[in-house]
This record gives sequence, C-alpha cells and structure tokens, in this order.
Amino acid sequence: MENRKIGFIGVGNMANAIIGGILKSGVPAEQLGLYDLLPEKCQSLGEKGMTVYPSAAQLARSSTIIFLTVKPQNFEEVLEEIRPEASFDKIYVSIAAGVSTGYIKRQLGGEYIVFRAMPNTPLLIGKGATALYCPANASKEAFSMVKSFFESCGIVRQVNEEAINAITSISGSSPAYLYLVGKAMMDYAQKEGIDPQTAKALICQTMIGSAGMMIESEKTPDELIRMVSSPGGTTLEAMKVLYDHDMEGILQSAMQACTKRAGELEK
Repeated sequence: MENRKIGFIGVGNMANAIIGGILKSGVPAEQLGLYDLLPEKCQSLGEKGMTVYPSAAQLARSSTIIFLTVKPQNFEEVLEEIRPEASFDKIYVSIAAGVSTGYIKRQLGGEYIVFRAMPNTPLLIGKGATALYCPANASKEAFSMVKSFFESCGIVRQVNEEAINAITSISGSSPAYLYLVGKAMMDYAQKEGIDPQTAKALICQTMIGSAGMMIESEKTPDELIRMVSSPGGTTLEAMKVLYDHDMEGILQSAMQACTKRAGELEK
C-alpha cells in the first residue's frame, strides 16, 4: 500500500469512521485525500495533514484507491465527473445501498475494479459489521487491502453481490431495530421509576452480553432462550406475550420490507 493515495469522495459519518480506522492501522494522514461538496466537512481532517481537493475529478486523478462515500442520489453526477479520470489501475470502493457495481462500471465506461461494501454505523466506534463483495477482476492483494480498511473498524465477511440487499436488512439497517428494543426497555424502566442512567447501563450491558453468548457459547438462540426460561418463572411470562404477538414474524416482515426497498432502489 506504499505510496498509494487513498481518496474519499464524500466525507460523512461513514467516511470519517473508515478514515479513523485507516489512520489507526498506521497509514499516514498524508496518504489520504478528501473531497466533499461542503468544504467545511474536510477542514478538521485537512488540518491533520490530509489533502483536500477542490473537485471530485481532481481527487480521482490523484488517487489510486477511491472510496465512493456519497449518498446514492448523488452517484450519477459524481461518476459523470470522475469518468474522464477512470483507469484500470485504480480501485473503486462503494458503500452505497442500492448502487450496483454494474451501474458504477457502466457510468465510468469500462470494466474497472469496483468493490461494494455494506457497513453499518457501529463502524463509528470501531465495532462495525461489514459485508464485502470482491469483484472477479480484483487481485488477492487488492482484496486483502480493501478488507483491511474495514477490519480496522470491526469485522468483515465476504459475500456475493446478489446477497447485499438482504444483508442490508440483516446488518446494515438492523442497528435501528436493536435501538428500538433498547428504547422500549428504557421507556418501561422510566415508567417503573428506575433511574434512566442505571436502566441504560443495565440494558446495554445485557445486549452486549447476550450478543457475546450467541457468539461464544456455540448454543442456538432457542437453546439460549431455554437457559433463561425457568419453568413457571418470569421469563416465560414475558416470552409468552412476545410469541402471542408474533415478534419473530413482525421482525422478519420488517426485514423483508427493508430488503424489498433495497431492491427497488437498485441501479
């Protein structure tokens, strides 16, 4: 990765998270370039030694690895602008939902090397989950390098591009489902007169610990539920309400709607 300039077109939260991980991995700030329609978004990073470019085209010209971290609705104009700078020795990495690698290659005008990633917002604290599609024309070195960028902010799993829409509902959008569960529990705690900070600490640690049990115990979710559910006890009463309201079916319907919408947005 020596001397390779890494450029980011769009400097929002996700770009900032990835940049933070790249810096922690030992890449010098001088190796990174930035462009955003709102120059103020680049200011603090520019002060750390990163190059701030006045246009997406100039960034694309100077960079060998180009992260496309703009909103999906801005892709057409960005790709049109950087098309004259496209070349086969550059690597493109898109994190946009609903934007296929085929669309990006068509807009750039060639069979370029285009990776597609579906990260999630916990990247911001180094605990992200990223699904990564590696194109057939990418070298092992290129895949290893792109993967390492996302691994610096969490875990990475390689997937086929066809799975990305479903994965959007599984890990891309799912933090919102878990936040809703946390909100419901915190609202209930408040009704019961429990101090909000105490409730938040207990609920969040319970979510972290439960995730750890799923990862480390080698037990299925059903087995873990049975571990908590003593016969005639409190947990079974709670679970009966959740089962009666078909919580599993509701959640799966929500995920199906998310996947369907990702397909509708696909370019």
